[in-house]
Amino acid sequence: MKLATQAAAALALFNGLAVSSPMSSRAAAGPQSTLQQVTDLYPDPEGKAKMYVYVPEKLSPKPAVVVALHYCAGTAEAYFTGSPYAQLADEKGFVVIYPESPHEGTCWDVSSHESLSHNGGSDSASIASMVDYALKKYGGDASKVFVTGSSSGAMMTNVMAATYPELFQAAIVYSGVAAGCFVSTAGLVDAWNSTCSQGESHATAAQWANVVHGMYPGYTGARPRMQIYHGSADAALLPPNYNETIKQWTGWMRTSPTRLGADFPLAGYTTTTWGAEVQGIYAIGVGHTVPIRGDDDMTFFGL
Repeated sequence: MKLATQAAAALALFNGLAVSSPMSSRAAAGPQSTLQQVTDLYPDPEGKAKMYVYVPEKLSPKPAVVVALHYCAGTAEAYFTGSPYAQLADEKGFVVIYPESPHEGTCWDVSSHESLSHNGGSDSASIASMVDYALKKYGGDASKVFVTGSSSGAMMTNVMAATYPELFQAAIVYSGVAAGCFVSTAGLVDAWNSTCSQGESHATAAQWANVVHGMYPGYTGARPRMQIYHGSADAALLPPNYNETIKQWTGWMRTSPTRLGADFPLAGYTTTTWGAEVQGIYAIGVGHTVPIRGDDDMTFFGL
């Protein structure tokens, strides 16, 4: 990512710390199988992003597929070891795709017109191709495909929900920004957007919904259910980005709040639900990023 030196250092620090401890009890057990790079590559339109996959020893018939997107300064291996999805795959028999960003600094391209467009190319198209490959290679269930990620991976999770909604049934965003918030007016690939990161990009729900529409004009099918986590003490992607992301998806799905839960799922967390489509979880005092809640993820995914 083309970052100013201070921004790069700060984001690398926040992201490097973010996933070091969220699932220590699961990590202690360790996955039963190993992470493998796919070398007989799917038809990647860019030919740059790397595909890694975790296939449990006991794979379910027609397995679900979970895409797990790493943070800035991360790798597929780092997210494999620092997140609980491989251990959960052992329990539930699904396939996990761990894409790896090809860019300097290993952040995802959530800024270029190509990546912010359906079938436009760049990272979003590469990830979509990985899903297609996994469904064919492992006989996956196309009705059980999910995406999640932390920080830059959370940004890309929102982008995937906007650009390839037909692929995913649900998405979980751990400390990201609204899809399109990081857009580069100069058309740069993998560019930094300080206005967005500082929480200064504001729009109405209708305007954010229009951004989603512009990423896949003409699409009228179902959108994935969205779950958005953000911490009130996030100093890398400031807390206003939570509200903007919520506005984007509730605006698109035209939903109203139906339930508010204080101190859920943890003390200091507030969960707001908009029908069956959107759920926001705001974590008071939590920085960048909100720790992954693997078992709760499985519940939201229906696994």
